[in-house]
Amino acid sequence: MSDTILDVMHKTAEGLHKAGAMDIKTMREIESLCLPKVKEYSATQIKRLRLKNKASQSVFAAYLNTSPSTVQKWETGQKKPNGPSLKLLNLVAQKGLAVLG
Repeated sequence: MSDTILDVMHKTAEGLHKAGAMDIKTMREIESLCLPKVKEYSATQIKRLRLKNKASQSVFAAYLNTSPSTVQKWETGQKKPNGPSLKLLNLVAQKGLAVLG
């Protein structure tokens, strides 16, 4: 059996919601618990990720919908990615730049 506790909890909550025994607000709270954790990246890891995908800072920035200067600041540790940018970095790390193309 490969289901995690969160998978089982989510399936149970879906059943309770469909049966009318759980409201949508509670269902959304449970779903938020089941979201994967977003990994944070160091400056070195971001640069390594960009180079692994054979992209210049400009190209990498275009895929991530940010500026080349932002990517440069991430790679030198002057700034840290957050929010949507961090989620996109996680996607690129897992599936490569092609997932954003």
